[in-house]
Amino acid sequence: MRSTQDVLDHHLACFAASDLEGTLTDYTGDSVLMTPDGAIHGLGSIRTFFEGAFAEFGQPGTKFTMRKMLVEGDCAFIVWDAETSANTFELATDTFVVRDGRIAVQTFAAKITPKRASVEADHLAASVTG
Repeated sequence: MRSTQDVLDHHLACFAASDLEGTLTDYTGDSVLMTPDGAIHGLGSIRTFFEGAFAEFGQPGTKFTMRKMLVEGDCAFIVWDAETSANTFELATDTFVVRDGRIAVQTFAAKITPKRASVEADHLAASVTG
């Protein structure tokens, strides 16, 4: 059976490669992914979540920085920052509870700042001052 570290390493490698099918092998039909928008249950809904994530993080120019990775027993915790063409992710965190070599529960939260709002604010500021 895969260790928590093995599962985390596989998950991160698949995420970096935008490998949807590989990512989904880390979950079961009973897995739950908790986000600030609510709980996502089961493989079908988790697939939909990662389809959206890969569409954003797979864009050219995306930058991802791992700040911290901790693994203790069946729990893993990561802290990261990222910048995509659409958003800036600050102090992003994921927690993973691994059971029987699969992710049983994952949490995700981040401060997400849309870039479009920043561009619009810059244009507004320029038109007001210029």
